[in-house]
Amino acid sequence: MNPSVDNEPSLNPPPFVERRASSHDRRAVTVWTLLKGGFAPRRRGGRRAGEEDLPVDFHEPYLLFLSVVMLVLSVLDAFLTVTLMTDGAVETNPLLAFVLNEHPRLFAVVKMALNGFGVVLLVAVARMRFFRVVRVSVFLQCLVLAYLALVTYEAWLVGSMF
Repeated sequence: MNPSVDNEPSLNPPPFVERRASSHDRRAVTVWTLLKGGFAPRRRGGRRAGEEDLPVDFHEPYLLFLSVVMLVLSVLDAFLTVTLMTDGAVETNPLLAFVLNEHPRLFAVVKMALNGFGVVLLVAVARMRFFRVVRVSVFLQCLVLAYLALVTYEAWLVGSMF
């Protein structure tokens, strides 16, 4: 054996071997992550500095209140919309107008499903920033106020019918 040949650096390094057992990135945010975190919350905040805007498993209690208020307002809106339509009003939402005209029995189900999905999505990302400016939770609060104004206006219209 020639020592000068054995101690020289090799021109071809050994090939890189990935030693991970799985190629799945466990830190990626997926639908499964949101579902699992909803039933068994663990994270209440970001792990590192600058991660306060990332989705977490635990949500503030006021978000539950906003969600319930939003869904109750949705039920009231559906009831008042049908009441107003019996007097000649027109549904302005094209999707719900189609459902109401073609399948009137599915109107409330579709309306609740769309609102419920939207509320769940907004709560899931409540800590994130909307256009990097305002938190989504503030956007949800504004939506509740807008929905409250709409339902109040519809109630006023129903009251003026009689």
